[in-house]
Amino acid sequence: METLNVGDTAPDFEAVDQDGNKVRLSDFKNDVVVLYFYPKDNTPGCTMEAKNFRDNMDIFKDKGIKVLGVSVDSSESHKKFQDKFNLNFTLVSDKQKDIVKKYGVMGLATAKRVTYLIKDGKIVFVYPKVSPKEHAKEVYDKIMELKLVE
Repeated sequence: METLNVGDTAPDFEAVDQDGNKVRLSDFKNDVVVLYFYPKDNTPGCTMEAKNFRDNMDIFKDKGIKVLGVSVDSSESHKKFQDKFNLNFTLVSDKQKDIVKKYGVMGLATAKRVTYLIKDGKIVFVYPKVSPKEHAKEVYDKIMELKLVE
């Protein structure tokens, strides 16, 4: 399956986060959601991207923007990743690879590095290729440019 496109309905999902809590995309239907897929916890690029979101989380929270990181790692792996790098956003475990398949981001054995911006259940922007170093700021700037929040 190919990645989804702007205007597509964002597929709902139910999975668990790093703390074992259920997470559903539909729980955020009134929010702007940054749904970012990444290959693997504790790898150089994924760590850089996660730390970049962590370091910029205040600007997202100030505008009520939700950030969800998704990989096929277990919730236990996500918890260790969160604790090791003091991550301050939700990490969703997709061990069954259901979410990555729905969003067309399944790589060989892991998720591809793709980010979707979602508002009102619709995909409003897609980053099919991501440079992890400054991605959080790039995403925030796009949200402001598209006037997705006040």
